[in-house]
Amino acid sequence: MIPAVRRTGLLCALTATAALLPAAPAPAAPPPPALRFGACPDSVPTPPAPERVECGRLRVPLDRSHPHGKQLDIAVSRVRASGPASERQGVLLVNPGGPGGSGLPYAVTKRTKLPEPVRRSYDVIGFDPRGTGASAPADCGPMGGLFDSPGQDPVPAGRTAERTYLDGLRRTADDCARHLKDALPHLSTTETARDMDALREALGERRIGYLGVSYGSYLGAAYAAQFPQRVGRMVLDSVVGPEAWYDFDLLQSRALIRQRAVFFAWAAQHPERFGLGADAAEVRAAYQKVRDGLAERPVDGFGAAEFDRAVYRALGRTERWAGLADGLRTYLRDGTTGPLRPAEPFDGPASRTYEAANRTVKCADGPAPSPARVLADIRRMRRLDPQPVLTGMEASVCAYWHHRPAHGTPLGSPEAPPVLLIASEHDPVTPIEGARALQRRLPGSRLVTLHDDYSHGVFASRGNGCVDETAAAYLTDGTVPRTDVHCTGPGLPTP
Repeated sequence: MIPAVRRTGLLCALTATAALLPAAPAPAAPPPPALRFGACPDSVPTPPAPERVECGRLRVPLDRSHPHGKQLDIAVSRVRASGPASERQGVLLVNPGGPGGSGLPYAVTKRTKLPEPVRRSYDVIGFDPRGTGASAPADCGPMGGLFDSPGQDPVPAGRTAERTYLDGLRRTADDCARHLKDALPHLSTTETARDMDALREALGERRIGYLGVSYGSYLGAAYAAQFPQRVGRMVLDSVVGPEAWYDFDLLQSRALIRQRAVFFAWAAQHPERFGLGADAAEVRAAYQKVRDGLAERPVDGFGAAEFDRAVYRALGRTERWAGLADGLRTYLRDGTTGPLRPAEPFDGPASRTYEAANRTVKCADGPAPSPARVLADIRRMRRLDPQPVLTGMEASVCAYWHHRPAHGTPLGSPEAPPVLLIASEHDPVTPIEGARALQRRLPGSRLVTLHDDYSHGVFASRGNGCVDETAAAYLTDGTVPRTDVHCTGPGLPTP
């Protein structure tokens, strides 16, 4: 990630002269104060001087069909534009992903990486979506043993293991229903999009600018579906496609199998560095030996489930691949798991909130699979590869969820202004097919593709001048490329 746009020698294939969006309208007169800003909690970092971050709370109804019923406080943060008033374009709401991710510190952490013209033009607004962070955090209790250490093997093999797997899903759904009670149907993307519009109104803005990454792209598309006339300039990075969450999880799991094969081949190209083998088959055998060993005899609570979570996290960003390879070598050499363990404990408070909110939002957003389909898809995945990574299959729990939404989440709108979509060509976390599918629901929008790249998160993240300059021009000047944009990526890393 970089703090400002760098000019690189990489190709930026802009094939025609760009069109211009009209400048963002001047903010409307602010309504009576509904959002007061003050000091931030310790979880929000301090931005570089002379800038400062301020925080506040926005009260919204849990259930908008009962506006005077139970209320939630949405935690909000703000770093004001650093440029003069003549450059100001309004507010830029930002969301880091999930579902379940806390966005309160993101106003600071993401803003420092945005190109300078964007920082000068926008008040950057972070917020914790309902059910996350400090916004009525979701609590599902034990979640069917999800936080047990070591955890249940997430890849069931055989009838007995499959029954145990389904029982874990059922117990997780029961725990969430018991703990969340009447909130269960209302921790949804649709409701969070409505919270965003309430935040827009509280800030006195006619329209909002928006930058959403990963799940944040799904949230932005949901906002565009409900409030197309209130969308200013919207950047959706590492795009979640418009399919149901369970179908998305399946696409991701297949992409992770492809990505892991690339990782095996990459590690084999550096046998002196990693010592895992001189070809992809040898590296895969070493990988399997590690997983089998941890499944049979966990090390201080680190077993198959913990290993798969480490692999899932590492495969999404190529800068983590060397650490994963080092962790495999370390276990094979001396039986320890230090390099594979996460920096923060999986059963810590932030992780518990994330995991609860993630599943609650996914199951509130649309249709659920049947238990029979869940098992059939796992068997199909194991025929594709006997050792898949199923860590991201959170929506499987929706098979037993106590609330069944009547329909899926509407995404995109032909009435919204042109949106800028950004995708990495080989991102395994949000495969590029999702960006192409969502683009069809947003007429006039453009897709910026970072080719020869294998990581999740692109704009103001990969250090690519072509991507960053295209997005900065769109956000600050309204420049919409006449055609889709193709940028040359970095390829695989050198360890």
